[in-house]
Amino acid sequence: MIGGILPVSSLAMGVYLAMLVTSFFIGPSTDVQVRRLAWKVLLILVGCVGGSALWFIIVQKWFIGEFCLYCMTLHITGLLLTVLVIMQSIKNLHNNSNHHLSTTSKNVQHNSHSSRLSMIRLMGMILIGLTMSGIMAYSQAAFVSKDVFYTGKAQNNLPFIDYKNAPIIGSPDAPYVIKLLFDYQCPHCQKIHFMLNEAVRRYAGKLSFVLCPAPLNTECNPYISKNVGAFKNSCELARIGLAVWAASREAFPAFENWMFSFESGDRWHARNIEDVRTKAVEFIGKKKFDDTVGEEWIERYMQTCIRVYGQTSENGKGGIPKLVFGSRWVIPEPNNEEEFISILQKSLGVPKP
Repeated sequence: MIGGILPVSSLAMGVYLAMLVTSFFIGPSTDVQVRRLAWKVLLILVGCVGGSALWFIIVQKWFIGEFCLYCMTLHITGLLLTVLVIMQSIKNLHNNSNHHLSTTSKNVQHNSHSSRLSMIRLMGMILIGLTMSGIMAYSQAAFVSKDVFYTGKAQNNLPFIDYKNAPIIGSPDAPYVIKLLFDYQCPHCQKIHFMLNEAVRRYAGKLSFVLCPAPLNTECNPYISKNVGAFKNSCELARIGLAVWAASREAFPAFENWMFSFESGDRWHARNIEDVRTKAVEFIGKKKFDDTVGEEWIERYMQTCIRVYGQTSENGKGGIPKLVFGSRWVIPEPNNEEEFISILQKSLGVPKP
């Protein structure tokens, strides 16, 4: 997104559509003046494509820290397209020069000078496109996106959750209790997790967060239309987390922090399912884990949370993390604790402490 408002993909659609239309006017049957204009426009557009492709490769490498196969396929295609169009435009320029070539010394010098000017113009068109992609990149990097992705209001009464018998950060007797829908494989949830204690601290016991797992996987969540590889083990991870809480409420906070922390690198990655089982056993013991992980309460609680997820989704906006307070809900994207608390107060209507 650019400035949290304009999807970059919408710009890409416009550029590629313009390239398609322009390509109909670069053939030999087109009027010379129109053909020259079409080549200029096409060179500007491939400059945009090539510059944008390089930018998004940089974003994946140094900002996100991993590569998307589909994105890289698109960007490499864009770079190849850029090279092919530039090569074809140079060939077209060379052919035109040969067509007008004269044997006199004066005309040879004139044609050579014209060729250099044409090459400079060609590079200038590409540079304009690169500059436009640079402006897009700067806008994307410089303007911070909105701290709220989507807000709404539940139309029906939400399923009841007994706060005293549910995993919670803060006191179950706090006057302001917020449901937090999350997934253990969700990077945005990881970011939110470490803002919760600070919010509870600032409210001095008046605020708490009930942890409601809402796995983004069709195996346990009927509100998900299709599975994504990133959430392959979400249902099982949620069951393991609830088993740790049911077996030892004292051990659960440390387990939860471990789930969302990372030991190395500068980017969080979801825990491996086998490592999570091993860690759960380490926290509560193998016998307790085996006795607890199959309890009916775990499935009932998880399905209750999933119904909350379903009833606070509209127009396809069913993402997480999601904060629910009363009938109001919000999908937050805060950058720090200040923005997070601002969302609680302005978007959810939580009174100030």
